[in-house]
Amino acid sequence: MRFVHTADWQLGMTRHFLEGEAQPRYSAARRDAVAGLGALAAEVGAEFVVVSGDVFEDNQLAPRVVSQALEAMRAVGVPLYLLPGNHDPLDASSVYTSALFTAECPENVTVLDRAGIHEVRPGVQIVAAPWRSKRPTTDLVAEVLTDLPADGVTRILVAHGGVDILDPDPSRPSLIRMDAVRAALDSGAIHYVALGDKHSRTEVGDTGRVWYSGSPEVTNFDDIEHNSGDVLIVDIDEADPGRAVSVDARPVGRWRFATLRRQVDGSRDIADLDLNLDLLSGKDRTVVRLVLTGTLTVTDRAALDACLDRYARLFAWLGLWNGTPTWR
Repeated sequence: MRFVHTADWQLGMTRHFLEGEAQPRYSAARRDAVAGLGALAAEVGAEFVVVSGDVFEDNQLAPRVVSQALEAMRAVGVPLYLLPGNHDPLDASSVYTSALFTAECPENVTVLDRAGIHEVRPGVQIVAAPWRSKRPTTDLVAEVLTDLPADGVTRILVAHGGVDILDPDPSRPSLIRMDAVRAALDSGAIHYVALGDKHSRTEVGDTGRVWYSGSPEVTNFDDIEHNSGDVLIVDIDEADPGRAVSVDARPVGRWRFATLRRQVDGSRDIADLDLNLDLLSGKDRTVVRLVLTGTLTVTDRAALDACLDRYARLFAWLGLWNGTPTWR
């Protein structure tokens, strides 16, 4: 059995520094990453797609954003299972219960709006832990794993949030406690854990069965968000009593948020920076944050400004971060 694990689409997301037509292109790229899952599923033979939370950026979205998102989901074709997360919880204002969503929701889309077991097909189930508020007061995963039987059914836990072994913070009652997850894996009650919340692809523990897929389109700079822009192709061997699992990351994102750190103390350093910027491909889909240090003459500072002004017109966004080189 093969499926696609993805998360943190956050459709409707805006980046405050993107101006003019760059923001609509970024939003369109996020929708395209979703719609493109149909071709990927067909290529690899995936039966369905699970989205482990934060499908939408917020519950309060413009109708156009919701309609375009649902149309992108329709294009996927195969069944899509959507888990409400901290950005789009199942609260009183939930996008999932809005008149627009319910009227336009495609037939291939199922909202995991109930904690516990959801049947995919005979012998395959999803165990869902949806968020009902932005600040849960309990470990939602522990609740759905309680008394879950090891009865030969292949089960995928779909959950959202931080885990205690990566984000140890006793003041956060919603943290997923890995002891309960490991016990359910060891017993055979569940066989794969599809997590969302971290936008970087991350394996949790050493079982090979617990993963954050990361966001399918980058949301932050590469010195903060590592291994973003992927989805995971997950294989579970139903013929194997232990349900052997293999996971393959597949890049789908097209944008890049890059941080460049450079020392600039004269014309040669400015020329090197110019060359580095010139060599970056896909400039209309690249956001560049420059961290520059050094000391420049007034003449060199003018040359630097001219260089940056040129590339600011070519990149989706380019700007200085944490100050600028000093003058001498």
